[in-house]
Amino acid sequence: MLSRLFPIVILLSLTPAFAQRPTKFSVIEATIPQMQEALRKKKVTSRQLVQQYLERIATYEDLLNASLYVNPRALAEADQLDLERKQGRLRGPLHGIPIALKDNIHTTDMPTTGGALAFTGYTPPYEATLTKNLRASGAIIIAKTGMTELANWVAGGPTPMPTNYNSVGSYGFNPYDPRRDPRPTADGRPVLMTGGSSSGIGTAANFWAANIGTETSGSILSPANQNRLAAIKPTVGRVSRYGIIPITADQDTAGPMAKSVADTAVLLGVLESLDPNDPATKRCTPPAKNDYTKFLRRDGLKGARIGIPRASFYDRQDPAAAQVMADAIAVLVKEGAVIIDPVDLPSVTSRAFQRWGTCSGVNGAKGKDAECSTVFKYGMKRDFNAWLATLGPTAPVKTLTELREWNLAHSAAGSLKYGQSNLDISDEMDLVADRARYDADRAKDIQLSAAEGIDVAMTTNKLDALLFPGGAGAGIAAKPGYPTVMVPFGEVPNDLKPPAPEGFNPKPSPLAVSFTGTACSEPRLIELGYSFEQATKRRFPPPAVHPK
Repeated sequence: MLSRLFPIVILLSLTPAFAQRPTKFSVIEATIPQMQEALRKKKVTSRQLVQQYLERIATYEDLLNASLYVNPRALAEADQLDLERKQGRLRGPLHGIPIALKDNIHTTDMPTTGGALAFTGYTPPYEATLTKNLRASGAIIIAKTGMTELANWVAGGPTPMPTNYNSVGSYGFNPYDPRRDPRPTADGRPVLMTGGSSSGIGTAANFWAANIGTETSGSILSPANQNRLAAIKPTVGRVSRYGIIPITADQDTAGPMAKSVADTAVLLGVLESLDPNDPATKRCTPPAKNDYTKFLRRDGLKGARIGIPRASFYDRQDPAAAQVMADAIAVLVKEGAVIIDPVDLPSVTSRAFQRWGTCSGVNGAKGKDAECSTVFKYGMKRDFNAWLATLGPTAPVKTLTELREWNLAHSAAGSLKYGQSNLDISDEMDLVADRARYDADRAKDIQLSAAEGIDVAMTTNKLDALLFPGGAGAGIAAKPGYPTVMVPFGEVPNDLKPPAPEGFNPKPSPLAVSFTGTACSEPRLIELGYSFEQATKRRFPPPAVHPK
């Protein structure tokens, strides 16, 4: 761990230009608009922002393991952006703001590994479109975050990989309880899971202003929930996937995670762009000037029709979670929303959606996959091999088969702590012979999740959004590529089973609320999420890394 931070420590202690006037502006819980205002009024410089963040990384990284790589040129990049500001040249709304990227998003000045040992130290030959957009807007890419290896499509059953574990950096730890699970059967994993394959750890701990995650089914929403962050999981196609290690283009998207809905709105406007390398970017029309901040309306909930999908998503909650959601619904009512409760999603109330899962692990292999969707395992074979081809001769491996063989050959180095059952069932797919099955499964996914699920519920009840507890709605919204805005709100006990040893008291687990809509409905969802956030303001920084 320290080897990755050593260049940062050297920069902080030896860089001559580092000695600047002290600032009273603190990055702790500061929003992007607050930082930009402080920069405009010369209360702080970009260098000083980076300095504060690097100091926090150097202090707490060994506790949290939030990053796989920290940018040793971050201070120099801040100096350049400070110079441009002094000269009256502002690149965009992120000018001089430090942002982190999930380590499956290409950068050409830092490694992009996806957390896979085979890609350790690998720098791709081109940048992701969203990386270019961030830099064009003035963002400083300060770090690459930890993640579940290859976005959690390596090991399913019988030994599924825990969230935020990868063979390059091991486990990430939740800053709201950064301890290992003390139970005798545990394997070193966190006692409070960090959620999803993206990491919200560093954003929650104020290591950087915000981070960009990716989601195929829950990997933005789950870590945002677990780390008390706001997030936007965009409509698939809003943000180009070019230059991002894939699972399946049918459901993959990138999206922002931050400490406020306002920050996520700023980021979404920067991330979104038409890209000839990703035809899906034609799906939605962006707002004028890509400005989502105009949807930050305090009265956004007034008159809004919000549906409560009780079946499956609420009716099996424990009492603590049920109370959190009852409190959230009470806020909606107080803010003038019209609550339709319950709202039925036909495919869910019939349990057809629940019976039709995603083929995963050894039980999702050929011959055992009649009652599950092959979209993930087929899409991974198709899209991962296509992505490898874009890397040209520098690619460490050339095919999914080669990656599996590499992992087997290097298992002693830790490449297969949890096996690779998901990679195995993907690689056995025949992209020609299995195409008809994949097409049928993709059509069934859309039928159950959209036509007989979200679409019919939204249309019949004339809804603005469905309200889900935490990331509970991620799976059904992911299949048709529908958007969600998440807002931090409550917490529930971290009820370990079997229980922790006597004297070890797990900290509570966060529980957010999520507003989900149909394709391209982000503007309305941002209105709803922002209004709810402003009415509640329940986020607080993790005490373990913010001592009083």
